[in-house]
Amino acid sequence: MACEPLYYWSDEDSIWTSYDSPLSWKGTLTDTQQKASDQLVAAIIEGKKEFLIWAVCGAGKTEMLFQGIEAGLKLGKRICIATPRADVVRELKPRIQEAFQKVPVQALYGGSEDKEGSSQLIIATTHQLRRFYQTFDIVIIDEIDAFPFHNDESLPFAVNRAKKERNTTIYLTATPRQNLRLRLALKKLPHTFVPVRYHGNPLPVPTLKICYSLKKSLRKQKIPKILLEWITNRKNQSRQLLVFVSSIKLTKDVKIFLQNCLASQLGVIVSVHSEDEQRVEKIELFRNKNIDVLVTTTILERGVTFPSVDVVVLDAGHAVFDEAALVQIAGRAGRSADDPTGDVIFLHDGKTDAMVQAVHSIRAMNRRGGFSL
Repeated sequence: MACEPLYYWSDEDSIWTSYDSPLSWKGTLTDTQQKASDQLVAAIIEGKKEFLIWAVCGAGKTEMLFQGIEAGLKLGKRICIATPRADVVRELKPRIQEAFQKVPVQALYGGSEDKEGSSQLIIATTHQLRRFYQTFDIVIIDEIDAFPFHNDESLPFAVNRAKKERNTTIYLTATPRQNLRLRLALKKLPHTFVPVRYHGNPLPVPTLKICYSLKKSLRKQKIPKILLEWITNRKNQSRQLLVFVSSIKLTKDVKIFLQNCLASQLGVIVSVHSEDEQRVEKIELFRNKNIDVLVTTTILERGVTFPSVDVVVLDAGHAVFDEAALVQIAGRAGRSADDPTGDVIFLHDGKTDAMVQAVHSIRAMNRRGGFSL
């Protein structure tokens, strides 16, 4: 706040530990993942200013980071993995700590148990980087295209302020926005591209279903008959169901309607949104398959992994569902090697450019990955 003093450290920099072999992860990367990982390691060792990893949803971006993080820790660098959303921080913390068991890892987000932000390896929301000044040698920005990072000028400012003068910035995204695509086209941003998922299967291509009475049904707090029929006749009834809606009010309305119509068939139906005090618990219950259907806003469009789900976007033509959001939402399906497919339905009352471009982008990624879909 303008009326509050701001303090920052003005003494000499701390000297951080140079680890010999900090990586305890014993997994293996695919050839495509290994190529991206090798390029990342080179960028960190060479001290490149910027490097972008463009990888499709479900490519295994987190695992691709491990060897790069290890290279930074061997050099005694201080590292921050920053992401726009707290849900992603909560999901990353145990995975990163498991991969680097000898390295203290702190997670910073609103309400987190960690408060100090004093460890060598930190995972944080981009909002939390307002706390730091010329602190990190390496900053990894996950989901750089996500709300609110891409449209809040204070967040890139905070990230830049948190870096040391000599630093390496790594960007991660499955859906680069126009400014990044332009820099790539002009060859002004070193990058690597991973067009295939870690399990070697293509991205699920959304099916567009039109319903001319969609808006009328939603106003009456009902779900269109075409959607009820699709839910009833799904090919794989054992999959959980993710239903994306455009507003908090709709999460409650759709949940109640599904409970009234299909509770005996669908099982446990729950809604979740950004203002839900039980948000974390509900997401974990869904991940553990204690919930069968989760009705959600775009808070779950990215950064979370569920092993076997079908996905519905209700009123996909709504302005909240831009191209990047629709691609990311479609990417929630088919993420497990045990169930590498999944149905994705965009229910709409008229195609939008965002829907058409999302399908085009997914098909283009599949072609670049060697699939003819």
